[in-house]
Amino acid sequence: MATKSIKDADLSGKRVFVRCDFNVPLTDGVISDDSRIVAALPTIQNLIAQGAKVILSSHLGRPKGEKNAKYTLAPVAEALAAQLGQPVTFIEDCIGEEVEAEVAKLGDGEVALLENVRFYQGETDNDPEFAASLAKLADAFVNDAFGTAHRAHASTAGVAKFLSPCVCGLLIEKELAYLGEKTNSPERPLTVILGGAKVSDKIKVIDTLLEKADTIIIGGGMAYTFKLALGQTVGDSLSEPDFVSTAKAALAKAKEKGVKFLLPVDNMVVKGLDFGAGTFADSKVVEGSIPDGWEGVDIGPKSIELFNAEVKNAKTVLWNGPMGIFEIEACNKGTFAVAKTIADSDACSIIGGGDSVKAIKMAGYGDQVTFMSTGGGASLEFLEGKELPGVSALDQA
Repeated sequence: MATKSIKDADLSGKRVFVRCDFNVPLTDGVISDDSRIVAALPTIQNLIAQGAKVILSSHLGRPKGEKNAKYTLAPVAEALAAQLGQPVTFIEDCIGEEVEAEVAKLGDGEVALLENVRFYQGETDNDPEFAASLAKLADAFVNDAFGTAHRAHASTAGVAKFLSPCVCGLLIEKELAYLGEKTNSPERPLTVILGGAKVSDKIKVIDTLLEKADTIIIGGGMAYTFKLALGQTVGDSLSEPDFVSTAKAALAKAKEKGVKFLLPVDNMVVKGLDFGAGTFADSKVVEGSIPDGWEGVDIGPKSIELFNAEVKNAKTVLWNGPMGIFEIEACNKGTFAVAKTIADSDACSIIGGGDSVKAIKMAGYGDQVTFMSTGGGASLEFLEGKELPGVSALDQA
C-alpha cells in the first residue's frame, strides 16, 4: 500500500501539525550542521504555498522528559526563519492553553515552531493523553521526520489517532521511494555495499537484501566476522565470534541464490591504535589472515580495486556503512575510494543514512549522489522490511 502524502490532501486554511526532524548538532547554542533543517524545507514551503497554518514540532537530543535549556529548539526557529525568508514564531512549550492561544493567532501561510516534545515523558512513552494535547493544536497531521519514523512516539504515531487527514511530507515520501521502490524493483544490476562495526546490527538487512541484490559487498568491522567464518584469523580486529554461524549462513544463502558476495581480499592493519587521538604505532597491508597483535582498520588497495570494479558495473547502488575507521585520516582510504566511485558512477546511488552520509560528505561527494537518507536506525529497519510506526500510522492509499 502507498502512504498518502501532502500531494493527496487539501490543507489550505487548516492548522497542520508537522513532525519534523530538527535534531541538529549544537555547539554552544550554534547549529553546526543544518542539513536536517534544509531537508524539511520543501514540505514546509509546500504547506505555506497551500495557505496552511503550519505548526512545526520536533525533538532535540535526549532531555529525558524534563525541561532543559541545553536542548531548546529556539536556535532552530532562528535558522529556519532565515532559510524560509519569513518569520517563524517560537512557542516556548508544546502543549497547554498558552500554546493553544498562540497557535490560534496564526494566519494562513504562517509558521510556528513548538518547543522540544521530549521535554515531556509522554512523548517517548507514546502517552495517549500527551498525544491528544498535541492534537488539540491542529486539524491535520503531516509526518516528515523519517529519522524517528521507527519510534512509536506521541508526536510521530500517537497524534495520528486524533487527527485527519494524516499524511507524510515530501521528505518521507522520497525516503519511501528510494529505500522502498528503488531497492525492491531496482534497475539491475543492484550492488549493495554494507559496512560498519557489527554483523549483529545488520544481519537482518543482509538476509533481506540477499533476496533482492545481484552483488553484496561487505567491509568495515563486519568483514572480520566473515573472515572467521572462512577459517581465517583476525588478530585484534573487531569481530563477533558468536555470530560466525550467522555469517556462514549468509554465505550459504548467497551461494544458493546466485548472489555475488564479496569480502575484502586485503586489509590495512595497525598496532597500538588510539582512536581518541587518531594515532597508531605501526601499520601494514596484509592479505588473507590477520596476524596476532594487529588490528584491521580499513580495506586494502586490492579490495578497493575489486569493490570499485563491481560498483562501476552497477545500475543501482545502495551503500550503508563505512569500510573502516574513516574518522582517522590514515584509515579513510577505502571508505573515501568507495565514495568517489559511487559519486562518479551513472548508477542510481542511494546512501542509507548514518555514518555513510557522514563519510560521503567528509569525502566531498555529498552533492554527487542520487539520494542520501536522513534516517540511520529508521533506514536500517525499513531495509530489513520492518513496519515503521511513524509511517503505518498515516493514511494509506
